Amino acid sequence: MYSILNNKIIILSMDILKNSDYEFMIKKQGSMLTDALVFADKKLIELIKKDRTLEQLKNMASLPGIVGNACALPDAHQGYGFCIGGVAALSTENGGISPGGVGFDINCGVRVLKTNLTAKEVLPKIKELLNKLYDAVPSGLGNKGLRNFSNDEFFEILSKGNKYLKEKGLATKNDLLNCEDNGMMNKASHEFISQRALARGKNTVGSLGSGNHFVDLLKVDELMDEKLAKKNGLFKDQVVIIIHSGSRALGHQVASDYINEIMRTYPELVKKLPDPELCYAPSCSELAQKYYSSMCACANYAYANRQLMMNSVKETIAKFFGSSEESLGLELFYDVTHNVAKIEKVNGIKCYVHRKGATKCIKDGKIIIPGSMGTSSYLMIGKDAAKSLNSSAHGSGRVMSRSSAIKTLNQKEILKALGTKGIIVKSSSKNIVLEEAPEVYKNVTDVINVTEKLGFAKSLAKLNPFAVLNG
Repeated sequence: MYSILNNKIIILSMDILKNSDYEFMIKKQGSMLTDALVFADKKLIELIKKDRTLEQLKNMASLPGIVGNACALPDAHQGYGFCIGGVAALSTENGGISPGGVGFDINCGVRVLKTNLTAKEVLPKIKELLNKLYDAVPSGLGNKGLRNFSNDEFFEILSKGNKYLKEKGLATKNDLLNCEDNGMMNKASHEFISQRALARGKNTVGSLGSGNHFVDLLKVDELMDEKLAKKNGLFKDQVVIIIHSGSRALGHQVASDYINEIMRTYPELVKKLPDPELCYAPSCSELAQKYYSSMCACANYAYANRQLMMNSVKETIAKFFGSSEESLGLELFYDVTHNVAKIEKVNGIKCYVHRKGATKCIKDGKIIIPGSMGTSSYLMIGKDAAKSLNSSAHGSGRVMSRSSAIKTLNQKEILKALGTKGIIVKSSSKNIVLEEAPEVYKNVTDVINVTEKLGFAKSLAKLNPFAVLNG
């Protein structure tokens, strides 16, 4: 199926040119309207070739109104319509907005909570603390959230996200300053969200969910820039916590509703696409405006969701150690989204920039790239990622499906291997250890290396896990 000839990887009828050791290109061909770029090294491109990522990237480059190149980041793998780790900009005048280019878990994202605690202080008590955190953060499929909100309060969350939580005394000024979008996307409205979606989301604000969502306790293992790390409140052996979750069933229902609506409203448009999963609402259409407003509302929900879970984590740690949140240094480092479309200018043209499994990467901006439950995670600082539409990777990227993992991996062996590394795991699902085992992901260090070699971002700190709470 694949061969390498004269510096080209030949994949069926698709030629991939090697621009450099860390950049590959699919030249415009067939229905493609622009070139497509893959940011990877020799090892990662071989993994990327194993599923439909490159075919999906080529399809993304065929979307009307695309501006610049379609891009796949080092952690790219097969998704729905768009590849995960995919970025594409569609003109707000003659392009459109695609729910498949955002993803079903709208504003799935990660936040990092800093502490003044060291690993030496926490490790002797880690099992007990992990149990307390498990009780403090609702997890698992369909679990209810941390607070009961009235309908009016819920609509305020959808409209204003963490800005509303600040008004309620549930978020601080620092929380907003250290959150992408300051924790609130504008133009959000619940008006165009179905009653079914609203019902699915109302009682789950402040819950982890299932799948690859997690709360990890890690220690700062290495500082790559000590001066900048100190400025950002980081130090070696410091305990930090990563919270990974999104808009849960609300976002999933909104994505499903609008995909179905687009297919019903624009059947002829969908027929012309290389894959119906790429379906989009044309720019300036009423449906595009409705989806964008609904997507922004889901994004605000997700920001508030992570904020409430962080509050519960802070309260639990403070109570556990018998001290105040302030004296323990419990403070938000940053919160980023990696499933969203934003209105930005590309080549001077206003676009819906779709980032699906991709993190916004701007000069001096904070970036969080988690690995798996058994590998390192990284905090990075943006440099120049204009070539990737100001985007970086969002994680390590899967190489094995969940169903394959369940069939082929052994849970006892995985837990034993993690135990030898000093990592303990607690989960609401017996299969989650298999589905999220380190073996099902690419090597996150390879992803970081490519990101740095390309000059997109530089590493600030390397974090190693010692306790994992999975959804």
